[in-house]
Amino acid sequence: MTAWHDIELAAPEFARRVRALFDAHRHKTIATLRADGSPRISGIEAAFENGELVFGSMPRARKGDDLRRDPRFALHSATVDPVEGAEAQWPGEAKISGRAVAAGPVAQGQDGDRFHADITEVVHTHLDDKATMLVVEWWTPAHGLRRTERA
Repeated sequence: MTAWHDIELAAPEFARRVRALFDAHRHKTIATLRADGSPRISGIEAAFENGELVFGSMPRARKGDDLRRDPRFALHSATVDPVEGAEAQWPGEAKISGRAVAAGPVAQGQDGDRFHADITEVVHTHLDDKATMLVVEWWTPAHGLRRTERA
């Protein structure tokens, strides 16, 4: 299992930037798979706790049903538009994908499911310093941190 702490150890500066994007806004978007295999997008809150990426699902929520049936997910940070004239300062967007691991109830006294992420990929998409190239950086347990630029 790959926890958030593993990314922080392997690529600390990259992990700092990705976490800042996730921490900047309370609400994120998660993609799960429905019973028929089609994608489902849902709003969700997620947090970094004790070196783990954790998130929950309210009772009878479809995303919880999806994750219990097929644990694969993709989590997307909130997205903000670049400011015209200051595009190079756009922080970008981040994505984390992997498998949800059941971790018991959401919190004391509440119903619902809590999940920890077994992370398979982390991505940070942003612009270069001159705002002329799209930069995609991604980390996987097998290959570490990689980077590509697109005009």
